[in-house]
Amino acid sequence: MTLDTIAVARAFSRAATSYDRHAVLQREVGERLLGRLDGLIFNPGLILDLGCGTGVQAQALNQRFGDARVVAMDLALPMLDAASSRRGWWKKRFDCVAGNATALPLAEASFDLIYSNLMLQWCDDLAGTLASLRRVLKPGGLLLVSTFGRDTLAELRQAWAGVNDSPHVGRFTDVQRMGSALTRAGFSEPVLDTDWITTTYSSPKHLMRELKDIGATNAEAERQRGLTGPRRLRQVIDNYEQFVQADGRYPATWEVVYASAWAPDEGQPIRTERGEEASVSVASLKVRRR
Repeated sequence: MTLDTIAVARAFSRAATSYDRHAVLQREVGERLLGRLDGLIFNPGLILDLGCGTGVQAQALNQRFGDARVVAMDLALPMLDAASSRRGWWKKRFDCVAGNATALPLAEASFDLIYSNLMLQWCDDLAGTLASLRRVLKPGGLLLVSTFGRDTLAELRQAWAGVNDSPHVGRFTDVQRMGSALTRAGFSEPVLDTDWITTTYSSPKHLMRELKDIGATNAEAERQRGLTGPRRLRQVIDNYEQFVQADGRYPATWEVVYASAWAPDEGQPIRTERGEEASVSVASLKVRRR
């Protein structure tokens, strides 16, 4: 799968003004992800909310960790504009920074906690992205992420499959692949679990319109370009009828994968395309004097 990063940024930029009205699932998953911090004796000093969207979770992190500095980062500038409205006018505010998760404009070993809610599915190279996240985490820092699993939007995918072979619904990861990618990136003590959430809609059109309103449109490079004709759209809606519930509502399945892992001690290698690479700070080097 190859994603069109420009298309991703464009879709979320367009959705910035409508996102909060429709992102009920995203807020629920974000709260469940934050709940995984409960019971941890962990006091981060610098926190990154990666793929912050309109800043709901950055605001929650800012309130939860009163002594920490929170940096909210997103690829879409209009999303950052929306997030800035949640920063407040005085006392403690979080920072808003534009950036791409696959090429983080951040210093090595600088963050104690990286939090990312439902963003990784928009990254073309999962292993490379996780290696980038590990690079900016301090040794002993915590990675806490959620992403969509393979069963996500299974009904819509099946409805489109009866129309043509072009990709219309994104292809997502699974627990095994996520766990392997974390291990290859050099993270330690990975913990993964999965939720299945079902949302319902008055019609398949309602579902597709809501996906557009939160920016979750198909961004695969091989996707069919241009508008979908009325005949094909009618076919998709007809195919979706097989899933209609007794109450007349149309379900959509979301498989959510949660993962947490710790950055290892300094000097542990990261697997890259060039092989295993390790880095250490100059301060950690001991010079032998004769």
